[in-house]
Amino acid sequence: SPCVFSTAAQQRSTGDECGPEDPRDEPKHPLSDCALEHKAIKLEEQVRDLTERYRKALADSENVRRRTQKFVEDAKLFGIQSFCRDLVEVADILEKTAESAAEEAEPSNPNPTLKKIYEGLSLLEAKLQSVFAKHGLQKMNPVGGKYDPYDHEIVCHVPAEGMQPGTIALVTQDGYKLHGRTIRHALVGVAVESQE
Repeated sequence: SPCVFSTAAQQRSTGDECGPEDPRDEPKHPLSDCALEHKAIKLEEQVRDLTERYRKALADSENVRRRTQKFVEDAKLFGIQSFCRDLVEVADILEKTAESAAEEAEPSNPNPTLKKIYEGLSLLEAKLQSVFAKHGLQKMNPVGGKYDPYDHEIVCHVPAEGMQPGTIALVTQDGYKLHGRTIRHALVGVAVESQE
């Protein structure tokens, strides 16, 4: 350590300390002011370009995140769509069976077994419709409403007696919607003016 101390003492005594005015502080290849300004402008342009790219990338990633989230939500809502289509067919069979049992279980027919079967089928049908409603599956009731090609499929034309032309006069097969999306079109008869 005495050697280091003596070197530092020598520098102080000989005046090797350089002040800010010392010309040795300047770089050996000084850049001109014009070159420095040009370099600064280029760097500012690069910063602006990179900032703009960053903003675009951020916006793109946000859009992808939102779209992905929407796909996931739709998958949760409509993932049961094909299952609902199959259940709707079962509901149709159940409804037709209940109607048949209702015709057979008229008051003129004293058979108590038929009445119990009809009551059981009616309860089962009501329960099935409540389960449908719980999961967002709704039966369309278009009679008297306007024809909508997104919800209805025309199977026949009916003379417009007491109905406005273009309205739905009868339904041959019920349509269903799952969370507002049509999963089965209603088969309908549309009222038309009679040509006499």
